[in-house]
Amino acid sequence: MKFMPIITASFLQITSQSLLALDKPAAKEMPPIVDPLSGTNVAQMMIGLMAVLVLVFAIAWLLRRVGGVNLGGSSALKVVAGMSMGSRERVVLLQVGDEQLLLGVSPGRVQTLHVLENPIEVESASGSNTLFADKLAEVIKGKKK
Repeated sequence: MKFMPIITASFLQITSQSLLALDKPAAKEMPPIVDPLSGTNVAQMMIGLMAVLVLVFAIAWLLRRVGGVNLGGSSALKVVAGMSMGSRERVVLLQVGDEQLLLGVSPGRVQTLHVLENPIEVESASGSNTLFADKLAEVIKGKKK
């Protein structure tokens, strides 16, 4: 992530140069023929390729960190909470109907650790966001006074 500002600046420079070239009126003379494999063209291509690869890996990393993104799953089966226990191990609290299961998840195995008799009430993510929003509003009101 140290190189992100450099890559972003290079991408913006390349993009702005190409946009400036579009604004110029057409010249009557033919421009000189440029070798497509010249050093500058290859460098621009490599910088663009690296920027795309960095973007793909950054999105993949972000999606992996976010984890439990539910894209329209069933309402009968829901991941209530999860916690990372190591580099590749997780403990997940799963809501199945009226029951809650505590599962241990590792790369090669999923194991039921405990079936909860009394379901645990877990505050949803939207509840924590409203709490943050309320605190932010209080701070902003305090600064205006």
